[in-house]
Amino acid sequence: MNRFPQVVLLRYAVLLIGCVSASAIMNAQQTFIFNFLRSTISARMAGLGGATVAVAQDPANMVINPAVLTTVDSSVVTATFIKHVLDINAGYATYNRNVEGLGNMGFTVGYLNYGSFSRTSVTGDRTGSFGANDIAVSASLANELDSTLSYGVTAKILHSTIPDMSSTALAVDAGLLYQIPAKRVNIGLSILNIGTQLSTYDGVRDRLPLDMRLGVSHRLRGLPLLVNFSLNHLTDETDDILDRLSNFSVGGELYLGKVLQARLSYDNRLRNTSSVNIASQLSGLSAGVGLRLPSFSFDYAYSALGAAAVMHRLSLVVPLQ
Repeated sequence: MNRFPQVVLLRYAVLLIGCVSASAIMNAQQTFIFNFLRSTISARMAGLGGATVAVAQDPANMVINPAVLTTVDSSVVTATFIKHVLDINAGYATYNRNVEGLGNMGFTVGYLNYGSFSRTSVTGDRTGSFGANDIAVSASLANELDSTLSYGVTAKILHSTIPDMSSTALAVDAGLLYQIPAKRVNIGLSILNIGTQLSTYDGVRDRLPLDMRLGVSHRLRGLPLLVNFSLNHLTDETDDILDRLSNFSVGGELYLGKVLQARLSYDNRLRNTSSVNIASQLSGLSAGVGLRLPSFSFDYAYSALGAAAVMHRLSLVVPLQ
């Protein structure tokens, strides 16, 4: 490997880490808003435990690392539906294309609907119902620095509403993807949700769910298996830096012929935040399947969140070229 990619990678890594440190300091001791951004991932990514910061050739993965857009050769539309617990539903859709002279662009729209709630008077009498929603609209741009190193950035507008109140925010994502084709290895680094609120619910500013991820993806030789590992939420406030290293996820994707894929993953952070009892023994585990056909692809993922709590995801991928 020549010196140029090493120097550029180091400079971008220092810049990204510096942005994280500054943002974390400015937003310390505050609560999260727009936390749904952390779960807005496709069925394939969920089946891999979110350990996809270095996974290439998947445009839906731009929500984890916008730099992966440089590895997508054609325009694709993806749509994901997420069934949360109770009547909470979410989803997002993406579209990507190459713009000559500008780079690889992607667009994403995501939403979360919290369901219906009862509205009551001060005496407890029911007077109706109300709902609450979050929405995010984003645009991404990615380019190659050389044949092995890519960068990407995403700008997002976020809006949240509850009856008679709303909040709006702006945020930015940034990512790097370093590919080592001879070793069938990719290394990814991303920082997500750097931003601030433009308007608040009650005058108190809340912190966006800042997230830093560092991971590796490796396709085994002689076995049709893609193995992924990622350190997640590296900006979370902890008493010990080693606690941040426990926020890891690992996932594998097994290719069963050219059409069918099977996935299994484990998220240690999710496991550690779940209560320890018999009903939550599967907490942190996710499984999924993928079906690859000429005209479209279909993915499904099942994620165990805790005691009697699961999440289902369905994704449809349609190539346009």
